[in-house]
Amino acid sequence: MEYNINRGVGKTVEFRGLTSQYLLAFVIGLLIIFFVFVIMYMAGVSQWVCIGFGVVSATLLVWLTFRLNARYGTHGLMKLAANKRHTRRIINRRAIPLLFLYKKTRDEKYT
Repeated sequence: MEYNINRGVGKTVEFRGLTSQYLLAFVIGLLIIFFVFVIMYMAGVSQWVCIGFGVVSATLLVWLTFRLNARYGTHGLMKLAANKRHTRRIINRRAIPLLFLYKKTRDEKYT
C-alpha cells in the first residue's frame, strides 16, 4: 500500500506570489471594496461611477499588495510595525550632576 505524503506541511501559505499576511490584506481589501461598491450603488450613485471606483480601487489594491510583498517579504510588515513601536531614545530628566552621584540601593541602607 502506498500513502501520499503532504509536502506542503510547514510551508507558508502562498497564492500567485502573495504570501501570508499580504494575502489576508488582499482578501480583506477586496471585500471592503465590494461592500463600498454595493453601498454606493444602493445609495443611488451612478452605475459608471461605481464601476470606475471599483476598478480603480481594486487595481490600486492589487498593485500595493504586490509591491509591499516584493519590498518587505513574508514577515516584513510585522518587522516594520515592530520597528515603529521601538523607542528611539531614552530621555532622562534628572540634572546632570545628579546622574554621577552614587545612589544606595534599598538593601545597602539596612546593612
